[in-house]
Amino acid sequence: MATAEGVQLNHIARESSDVKRLASFYQEVLGFEQIESPNFGDFEVIWLRVSPSLSMHIIQRDPQSKLPVGPYAASASVRDPKQLPRGHHVSFSVSNFDSVVQKLKEKGIETFQKSQPNGKTKQLFFFDPDGNGLEVMSRDVS
Repeated sequence: MATAEGVQLNHIARESSDVKRLASFYQEVLGFEQIESPNFGDFEVIWLRVSPSLSMHIIQRDPQSKLPVGPYAASASVRDPKQLPRGHHVSFSVSNFDSVVQKLKEKGIETFQKSQPNGKTKQLFFFDPDGNGLEVMSRDVS
């Protein structure tokens, strides 16, 4: 049997009980752009462009869902950014790392900063308003 060809990541989906709040967070902190999204009728969605070939789909949480509300909603979970380097998170590389760090400080968002073992790549871990783990890492633009 043949394997999939031309595979690339298409989108990241996040469910939320407050779609507009979560979309605003990603727009304000990471500069994602709202793009046209389909009208699913019975639930709200907002699509954001992350990069030319990647989007984030923020989907209104189904109140009948049995899924945890967020990663820290499970009984043994903690909301400590120091735990994220080895935990579930989505990472975005940015060319203005220090500006993003400052933006998060201004918003009062708790973060954990470290560097990769080579010392060249800076990493910042934090949670979005729904408890999803995030990482922002420096990207060399030289």
